[in-house]
Amino acid sequence: MLGTDLAGVGAEVLAAALGTEEWVRVQERFARWFADQRATSYARDLLDTGKAGAGPPEPLQAVWAPRLRATLVHAADKNAAARQLRELIRALAPLLEEHPGPAPAGYLVEEPAPGPVPYLLEQAGTGPAPEAATRAMPAPRPQVGAPVTGDHVDFRQADIHGPVIGVQIQHTYGARPPIGLPGPEEWPAATALEPLAHGARPARRMKGCPPLPPYVTRDADEALLAALASAAADGGLVVVLGEPFAGKSRTALAILAAALPTARVYAPDAGADLRGLPDLLRGAAAHRVLWLDDLDSHLGDGGLEPRLLARLAGLGTVVLATLREDAYEEYRQTPRGRVLDLAQIVELPREWTDAERARAAASKDPRLTEAAGLAGAEGLAAHLAVEPRLWADFRRAGRKHPRGQALVRAAIDLARCGLRGPLPQDLLVEVAESYGPSDGTEPVEEALEWAARERYGVLPLLRRVGPRAWAAAGPLVGAARYDEDYPPVDGALWQRALDVARTGEGHDAELVTTLAGVAFERAVNAGDRKAMYRLGLLEESQGHRQEAESWFLRAAEAGVPEAAGHVGRLLAERGEGRDAEPFLEQAAEAGDGRAATLLGRLLRDRAAKWLEAGAAQEDPEAAHLLADLLMTSSGADRLWDLYHTASAAGRTEVARSIGMWLLVWNHRIAGQAWLRRAADAGDEEAAHMLEYADRPWPLEEALSYFAPSDLYPLDRAHYGAVLEAAGRTDEACDHYREGYERGDSYAAYRLAALLEKQGSQDEARTWYRKAAGLGHPAALKALGEPPAGPDTVKE
Repeated sequence: MLGTDLAGVGAEVLAAALGTEEWVRVQERFARWFADQRATSYARDLLDTGKAGAGPPEPLQAVWAPRLRATLVHAADKNAAARQLRELIRALAPLLEEHPGPAPAGYLVEEPAPGPVPYLLEQAGTGPAPEAATRAMPAPRPQVGAPVTGDHVDFRQADIHGPVIGVQIQHTYGARPPIGLPGPEEWPAATALEPLAHGARPARRMKGCPPLPPYVTRDADEALLAALASAAADGGLVVVLGEPFAGKSRTALAILAAALPTARVYAPDAGADLRGLPDLLRGAAAHRVLWLDDLDSHLGDGGLEPRLLARLAGLGTVVLATLREDAYEEYRQTPRGRVLDLAQIVELPREWTDAERARAAASKDPRLTEAAGLAGAEGLAAHLAVEPRLWADFRRAGRKHPRGQALVRAAIDLARCGLRGPLPQDLLVEVAESYGPSDGTEPVEEALEWAARERYGVLPLLRRVGPRAWAAAGPLVGAARYDEDYPPVDGALWQRALDVARTGEGHDAELVTTLAGVAFERAVNAGDRKAMYRLGLLEESQGHRQEAESWFLRAAEAGVPEAAGHVGRLLAERGEGRDAEPFLEQAAEAGDGRAATLLGRLLRDRAAKWLEAGAAQEDPEAAHLLADLLMTSSGADRLWDLYHTASAAGRTEVARSIGMWLLVWNHRIAGQAWLRRAADAGDEEAAHMLEYADRPWPLEEALSYFAPSDLYPLDRAHYGAVLEAAGRTDEACDHYREGYERGDSYAAYRLAALLEKQGSQDEARTWYRKAAGLGHPAALKALGEPPAGPDTVKE
């Protein structure tokens, strides 16, 4: 899967560059990569692509995606090859946006419709030649004669310059009589049968590609080829047996065209009366084939039964049919199914082997190469056939199952981001909710049950891959890439996918990183400013500091506040505080709390620097403001000098500050004197403080103030401290324990200190350890462990 994604992105780069001024450079870089992986033939082919006289190249994306993938798979060092290809894609991916759309006319041509599968048949009855001795023998198309009049219009020699729609209207009245069957001369040749008209399921339509992908050789082809050779010699019934969507019809028709290209084929409607066929075929010289898709619909009255089969076999007629396994089990024990005992059964498994997948991966059709990487046990044929049906079911589900659709969309989008492993249910619910609120009528479990319901007997929309883990059906992931109306993955979801890939198990973080980088660069080129910030985060996560800072700066200058905060923090860490301030202010004004805090610290430190300068020049206001600023961080002597300088210079406003400072130091009488000076000078706040400072605070009032509450969990420790001061130590211990249980390190420290005073040294050390575990610095000191230094930022 990794190879499929990288190969697809690489092929997009090649296709975008073809016909542009950058083509030669891109061509040479990719050719050098092929040469490094010892894929010299691919390197030569790529260097010849687009040269004058070399003929028009085939569609680049369809050709080079499988070649890139095959080279990755067979590289001597797959990890190194993948890393080199990722770097190449990252270097050249901007071409996708610089040169959007298809290459100029004259470079890309439509691929011709594939011919029949080339096989070598020996003489009838001898069986197929060994694989080593086979040679390609493309079956020729039959010559087209004059047009047949009536209800048949032959377009095979017409020049068609637009869409053609054919409509056949058939009126049936009553039971169809056994006469009136078309004569063998009107039956089409085996090579002229259109698979979609004879039982093959349609695949996703793609511009520049035929309606059906080319046929991929199956491991059962040789057995079917031998059975058809035997039936061609002696007549008889050959049944291709398998589960629904195993590819039975496509395989049977492809091998028929290869084995009996000139045979005439009759494909009756279900339930048609076949009893008149022997009379029509009597005397026919060439091979005649009766094609019965879904054989169970041709059993019973007027259908195929042992006597009719014997008559047809006697005339050398080959009867080729398909049958589902469940129908085989149902009919083989009934009278209608006795004809199955006369059949040569060729089983076609629905799950593809590694060899079959490798052949599909080497195809030029992108639908096949993609299915080879995405298809699971359902097999490639089922993947291709069910994809348009599943996609239609998913897209129509929004009205009846809005939450179910959102959950499936979440799984699809996360897979598009490169998360190929199991996706946790909680993650799907989280992402689904980010798409917008649902109507609320569909519970999550019911929505998941609906999404996990198997459809068409093959696949659900969501596959359960664990007790609470899910994955989107592979066909949905492929279809989402090509539906132009389907919304792209937004930047926030890419960021979430990156987080999941880095922290979760079972995901390729490098793949998600590469795909995210390409997506972000596309978004930047499309004008998404926030994508610049996301690219910065991506580069930063990979240790590319310089590239990250460049993207952050571009995003900040474009007005992305998250990026501004990031730039500010980077500058502050380097000691470039002044340069950091405008970026931090931009982020803080947009609501970035961390940026606001850091900006405040920078401004505080800068204010202290200049207030120090003012105080040094004996400015009383500077001394006053500096002392207030340093009250909680400077020593008593330093603060008193500053306050004394300001008051001695006659600055009356300093009185309240000095009074508060003295009260903190428990100099109550002196503090009240300074507060009274401030109050007498008209300081109302000082007068209010003085009112409370003049009267004691009773114990009960303090206990009431610190009454424990869930709103203020720290108050349990304060309540305990008041109780301890009052001598009620047992009650204090209880409240300290409660405070610790609510995460307060101070409560644990207070309990440890109290136990130590009481002589319980071992128990005290246990509580010191608990307080230290929560980061309390005094507890660390008590244990002899130095606390962490202060978190400071240089100016």
